[in-house]
Amino acid sequence: MIGGRVTTCVLAACVLAGCSTSEGSGFVRSERLFVDGCWNGPFDLHPTFFGANPSADSLQIRVQRGSDAIEISDGLAVLVTDLHAIRAAELGVPLEVGLRPGVTPPGIPVVADPDPPRVSVALYLNDTCHAQTAALHALTGTMTFTALFSGDRNETRADDRLTEASFDVEIADPRDLSPDGTVPAERRSVVTGAFRFFFERGQPAQPFP
Repeated sequence: MIGGRVTTCVLAACVLAGCSTSEGSGFVRSERLFVDGCWNGPFDLHPTFFGANPSADSLQIRVQRGSDAIEISDGLAVLVTDLHAIRAAELGVPLEVGLRPGVTPPGIPVVADPDPPRVSVALYLNDTCHAQTAALHALTGTMTFTALFSGDRNETRADDRLTEASFDVEIADPRDLSPDGTVPAERRSVVTGAFRFFFERGQPAQPFP
């Protein structure tokens, strides 16, 4: 699986499982975002929707402009694994960001990674680039959590419901990856951002406007 299919699957699971639908603050920006056939210039997401969905020892985070269906929205998808270890000892520590397992160039077989990245990031532009599938995945970079939701949907402590992070990543369309895992410089983009929100348990987000 590559590109938009991976992102859509991750976020569809988030919707069906009942993400939090909480208010928050943050930004997602790029001085030059490149999306083939759609965008090549400054980009600012202006997010207004912040959600999280815990599962075992992982957390799916959704930072989006508006709360419409993923298929017609622009947003950022973050998958965090090894949640409890990060909370216990690595808050404030820059964590490496990389491609999540299963994201490979076309024609390149998926090979099991014995040490997959614990944080993966994808930027989906299903509103801005609605005429095509537009999902860019982080190849490299870091994300630093200063607070991270405990993963307990019944959490009562405010401090343990808070997620706060900043990031600086280099992203590209996985379909542009060469067999050696590189992408031409002109097709890569640097995206920076930050977000802060409290988990608020609620009904599953609507899969339509």
